[in-house]
This record gives sequence, C-alpha cells and structure tokens, in this order.
Amino acid sequence: MSFKKPKETTKQSISVGFLVESNKTRLRLTTLTGDTGFNKEIKDKNVHRPQLVLAGYVQLFRFDRVQIFGNTEMRYLEQCTPEQRENALKTIFSFDVPCVVVTNGNPVDARFTELATERGIPVLQTPLETTKCIYFLSDFLDDQFSPQTVVHGSFVDVYGVGLLLIGRSGIGKSEIALDLVERGHRLVADDVVMITRKGEGILMGSGTDLVKHFMEIRGLGLIDVRSMFGIRAIRFQKRVELVIELMEWRPDQEYTRTGLDDEGIPILDVHLPRVELPIFPGKNVTVICEVIALNYLLKHYGYDAAKEFTKRLEAVITEKTKHIGERAIDYFEHDFE
Repeated sequence: MSFKKPKETTKQSISVGFLVESNKTRLRLTTLTGDTGFNKEIKDKNVHRPQLVLAGYVQLFRFDRVQIFGNTEMRYLEQCTPEQRENALKTIFSFDVPCVVVTNGNPVDARFTELATERGIPVLQTPLETTKCIYFLSDFLDDQFSPQTVVHGSFVDVYGVGLLLIGRSGIGKSEIALDLVERGHRLVADDVVMITRKGEGILMGSGTDLVKHFMEIRGLGLIDVRSMFGIRAIRFQKRVELVIELMEWRPDQEYTRTGLDDEGIPILDVHLPRVELPIFPGKNVTVICEVIALNYLLKHYGYDAAKEFTKRLEAVITEKTKHIGERAIDYFEHDFE
C-alpha cells in the first residue's frame, strides 16, 4: 500500500471574535460589551454553567470554558441581595473567563456588564433557549477543535457516496473526477482535500478556501468546475465513506478477485474501506468507480454480492448433486432474441 498516514493537526485556540462572527446567524448572538475581549482565546471545546460558583463554590470551576448563563443562573442572581449579587459576580469575573453567553434573551443589568468590561470579559446574548444554545455552541466548538488532516487526492460524491480517490501524482485522479462530474456526479475537492473527524467515527471532507472547486487537468490547465458545469456539479462538504487507491497494473501483483478481503485504511483513527483499483489504457475507470459506489450502498443496506455468491457456491458443493457448470435455466423456450 503506497498511501502514507497523513499528519494530524488540531487547533489550539480560537478567538471570541471569531466565535461571534461565525455564529451571528446560527446563535443570533449580540454583544453587550462592544468589542471588549474579542481577542480573548477559547481553548476548550466544552461549555460550562457556573451555578455552584455563583453560590461560592469554586474548587472545580472550569473558568477556561465558555460560561453559559441560563434561566437558573439569572433567576438566582435576581433573588440575591445586592451585596450577595455583587460578590457572586465579582467571584465569577475574578477568573480569566473567555466569555459569557446569556441565553433565553434574559435581561442583563448595567452592573453585570460593567464588572465584565472592567475585567475585559465579553458578554454575549442570545434569544435561544439554554439547551438549544448549548447544542449549537458545543457542536461548533467540537468542529473547530476536531482533528484535521490534508490528503492529496480527489473527492467526489457518487450516488451519495463520498469517494476519495488517491494515488501517485499524475496517475489520473483529476481526470477521473472530471469524467464523474460530466456524468452527473458532484465534485467536493480536487488535489487538496481537508478531512475533519466529527464525533467518534465520522470523517467530513471539503476543499480549501483557496482552491475550492478549481481543478488542474494536465495538458489543459486550470478549470473552474462550478462555472463550467453549474451549481449541480459541486458540493462544499461530504462525508468520506470509501477510499479508492489508483495504481498501475502489474502482472506480477495479486489483486482481490472476490471482494471478500475486508481491507481498510485508517485516517484520523477512523477505519475506512479501501479498494485497490489497478488501471491501464482502455480500462473504463469511471464506470468502475460508479459500480464501487453502488456496491457500497448495497453492502450498507445489507446485501453483499461476494458473500451471497460464496453461500451459493457452498450450497452447490454441499448438495453434490449439481455441477457448478450447469446452465442457469433448465430449458430454452422459443425466445431466441
């Protein structure tokens, strides 16, 4: 196998300003402290609700996380005496908190924002419910701090299956991807594929911001797939489900003949099925890629052609009354077309 394990990278931090700018629509965030603290860094993908901290218990306070103030926190502050409320807020803001998000559109008084501004801590507000806000915010932070890697190849959506074409430079990955696009499939990325692990076992692929849906065809140059084939020919992201490794045909090398060999390839510690596809002049690789995608769908829905054939072969051998070379039908009727 010529594929080398790609280098894994992970973001160390993101700024509060980036969080706000990226979630204006999704979380409908508004800032109550201007641009104060927008350069502060968020280094943890989890969020925290500081309920016990408001009551004075700070032993296990995860102050390095985004702090969520929901109905419980705000109602508690409302029922406190002015002195208790002042002490509770000063306790919170005495830590280097990256930012505070107030949910449910709860009103925030001037003293709250004043103490936060003095400490350089941004206070954000959203009309979303606390549970929904935590869900969207956690998903965004999990995505930002997920492991990423870069793979040299072409990534195409074929019949809804994410096919990652890999192989040595110049073997024809881009040409195959272009042929698939011409046949009605959709290009996700060419040459440089950014892969991110979402959750425990899902890999998402996309192009880079610079290349996007440009493609280099040797002998022709650069083409813009979106401008040439239209919006139907592209996707911005897709789950990576299958790896096809293109390699030159070698008569002295053994290739799978039945498809029973469950060979896979690890990317970001996720095991993906891999198909070694030997190529030579005249071989219709594009159609084979389509068949590989369809066969993957059949397996996904519980039908494995290789295993089914094996069962039939074993049944014939067990019976001993039939011959493997018998015709598929007993009698040719008068239909000679």
